[in-house]
Amino acid sequence: MRVIGIDPGLRNMGWGVIEVAGSKIRHLANGTCRTATGSGSLAQRLLDLHGQLSAVFATHQPSHAAVEQTFVNKDGAATLKLGQARAIALLVPAQAGIEIGEYAPNAVKKTVVGVGHAAKQQIDHMVRLQFPGVQIHSPDSADALAIALCHAHHARSSGRLAAAVARAQG
Repeated sequence: MRVIGIDPGLRNMGWGVIEVAGSKIRHLANGTCRTATGSGSLAQRLLDLHGQLSAVFATHQPSHAAVEQTFVNKDGAATLKLGQARAIALLVPAQAGIEIGEYAPNAVKKTVVGVGHAAKQQIDHMVRLQFPGVQIHSPDSADALAIALCHAHHARSSGRLAAAVARAQG
């Protein structure tokens, strides 16, 4: 299973690709799709993110995708812009025909760090422990790798549950 985790953002959209084989998890790549605040209209920035993320999919060919759910900020305009960037994070895997797992930020933190209200530095630290020696491109790509790890954990758990149910049914 090759999983891409995506941390949506209009300026910085982090991504991380891992490969899962049984109990082994291997880092393949990570990076950040970037747009500059003054780099054109919102539509142009979204198009730029779409192109960059599509290129990542073409290069790494993930079989599974995981995207962090949006949390609501106090600033409604910022939340709306984040939602639009998140739409790109959902659209690109959908165009590739890949099912998408969506995870709340607290679920990702609880899976990777062990507590649902972990700080960004704790997430970064745990991702680096999981993948020693790997160059992490940015805090956003560390978050994306954490999202991919969360999906891998949940996929393995649901696979074990399905296997146990199948054995019990006989």
